[in-house]
Amino acid sequence: MRRTHSMPFGAEIGPEGVRFALWAPTAKSVALVVDGTDHPLEDQGEGWRRLTVPGLRAGARYGYRIDGDLVVPDPASRFQPEDVSGLSEVIDPAGFPWTDGAWAGRPFEETVIYECHVGTATPEGTYAALSEKLESLRDLGVTAIELLPLADFKGTRNWGYDGVLPYAPDAAYGTPDDLRRLVDRAHALGLMVFLDVVYNHFGPAGNYLHAYAETFFTERHPTPWGAGINFDGKTSGRVVRDYFVHNSLYWLDEFHIDGLRFDAVHAIQDDSNKHFLAELAERIRAANPDRPIHLMLENEANQARWLERDGAGQPILHSAQWADDTHHGWHILLTGEDSGYYESFSDKPAAHLARSLAEGFAYQGEPFKTLDDHPRGEPSGHLPPSAFVTFLQNHDQVGNRALGERLSHLADPGKLALARAGLLLSPQIPMLWMGEEWSASTPFLFFVDFAPDEELNKAVRDGRRREFKSFAAFADEEKAKTIPDPTAAETFRRSTLDWAERTNSPHREVLADTTALLALRQREVVPLLKTAWKGGSYVLPRPDVIDVTWSFAGGSLRFVGVFGGDAYEPGPLPGRVVWRSPSVSQNEDGALVLPAWSGVFVKEVF
Repeated sequence: MRRTHSMPFGAEIGPEGVRFALWAPTAKSVALVVDGTDHPLEDQGEGWRRLTVPGLRAGARYGYRIDGDLVVPDPASRFQPEDVSGLSEVIDPAGFPWTDGAWAGRPFEETVIYECHVGTATPEGTYAALSEKLESLRDLGVTAIELLPLADFKGTRNWGYDGVLPYAPDAAYGTPDDLRRLVDRAHALGLMVFLDVVYNHFGPAGNYLHAYAETFFTERHPTPWGAGINFDGKTSGRVVRDYFVHNSLYWLDEFHIDGLRFDAVHAIQDDSNKHFLAELAERIRAANPDRPIHLMLENEANQARWLERDGAGQPILHSAQWADDTHHGWHILLTGEDSGYYESFSDKPAAHLARSLAEGFAYQGEPFKTLDDHPRGEPSGHLPPSAFVTFLQNHDQVGNRALGERLSHLADPGKLALARAGLLLSPQIPMLWMGEEWSASTPFLFFVDFAPDEELNKAVRDGRRREFKSFAAFADEEKAKTIPDPTAAETFRRSTLDWAERTNSPHREVLADTTALLALRQREVVPLLKTAWKGGSYVLPRPDVIDVTWSFAGGSLRFVGVFGGDAYEPGPLPGRVVWRSPSVSQNEDGALVLPAWSGVFVKEVF
C-alpha cells in the first residue's frame, strides 16, 4: 500500500519529473535552485511560480533564490536534512511500504491518550526508539499516543511549538520514513497516533515567508508572536487557508495519522463569514468520510460551538477540547497553589471541579477573574463527556513551571492516587503526560536551541527569568539564577525519561495502579460511553465533597470524592461499586464511610 497527498505547492514527483510550486506574491524574481543549478521561474499569475524538472528523483536538494540573493527552503518542504535554513529534500511518499492496510482506526470513546515529546521520551530521542516503547504503552492500557509538534524547528532541541516548516518532520528525530514506521508499528499494536499541530504562529527563527510572501501575515490581527497569520485577507486568505488545510490532510494521508490536536486556536483570528476552524474541520471530514478522524482543540475561550454533535451523537466539526478547567480544579485541590490563572478557581475548587466533570466547562459565560471579569465560555452541559480531554498534567502544566516539576513532585501520593482514579475512571477522554504512569522522577523543563544565534538565545534566557520574577521564590537575582537555562543542552538532557526506574519502588506501585485503573476503565466505563448520552449532574453535600453522576442510555456512573474535613457517609448508592479508595470503610449498617481524600465510583446498569 502506498500513500500520498497531492497539494498545490511544494515538490511532487510525477511521470514527467518533479513539479515545483511556490507562492511568492511579493517577490520581484524567483529562481529554483536544484542540485546546484538555478532555473528562473516566471510569475504565472496571482503570485504563483511553477516548474517541472524532468529526470529528478527523490533525494534531490533544492531551494528558491529570492530577488537574486537569498536562498530559502520550500515552505512546504517534506524534509530538511540540514535544518530550517538548509536546502529542502525531494521526498517520494509513495516509496514507503505500509503494512497497516487492515487498520480501521478506533472509536473516540475508547481513547486513552499518552502525550509525549519524541526527543525526551527515550534516551535516544528518536522515532525508532519510541517505536520500541509502544508495546509497553499498549500493555499499560493506552490506546493513542499524541506527539508534540514535529514541524521543523531551528536547532536540535525544542518542544516543537517554534516550528517554521509545518510539512517537514524535524530531522532531529529521524527521517520521514522513520516516522511512518512509528505509525505503522503503532497501528499493528492497535494504537492510534495523534499529532499536535500549530496554526496560530511560526517560530522566531527560520521563517522566510516575509521575504517573498509578506501578505501571508497581517497587522490587523496582532498576536503575542507578532503580526497575525492572514486567514481572512481579500487576496491572500484563500492560499493561506489552503496551506494549513492541506497540512492537516498531508499528515492524515501521507503519514496515516489518526487525529490532530490544534494548538491555541483562540489565537487564530479570522473575521471571515466562515471561520477557519469550521472550514478546516469540514474539509478534513469531507476528505475522510469513511475513516474515524479525531480532531481536538486547545481553546482558552471554552467555545462549545466547535464541539456540537449531530443527531447520531457524532462530532459535526471537532471531536473534543482539552479541558483545562478540570485540570485547574484538581491542581488547586492537590497542591493549594492559587496564583496566576488558578486564582479564578481558588474560591471554590471542588465546586469548579464538580461542574467541569459533569458538564465539561466550569466557566460557561460567567465573569472570569483572570480576564478582568470578562465572561468566559459557553454552555457545555449538553455535550457528551467524550467532547472533553481531561488530564492532571500535560507538557504545558509541567514544562511552564520554572523548575519543571511534575505533579508527583508537588502533591501527597495518597491525594494523587485519588486524583488518578478520578481522571482514569471518569467518562471524559483521559490523557497521561509521558512518565506520569509511574510518577517519573525526571522534570520536564523548557528548552530551545537557537545556536548560533546567541542574541536570540540570550533573549530567551532573559525572558524566562523575567517571566518568574513576580514569584516570591525567584524574586531576587540570585534566586532567578536557579531557573535552568533553557538554551543549555543539560536542561534538555535532564528532561529525558528514565524508563529503568519503573521497576523500583514507589514507581512500580504507581505503574501497577495506573495499569489496573485503565483495565477497569475499558471493562466498566467504555461500554457506557458507547451508548447514548443522557446528561450529567452534580451536588456538593459539603464544600469539600463532590457527588457527580453521568447518565447514559446503558446506565449511569457516579463519583463521590472527599477532599478534606471529617469523614462523609454518602448514604445508599444504587448500583455496584467498581472502585473505592483503600481507606473507605463500612459502618455497622454496611454503609460506606469516606474519610478525607478518598472516593468511590459506582456503576448502575439500566
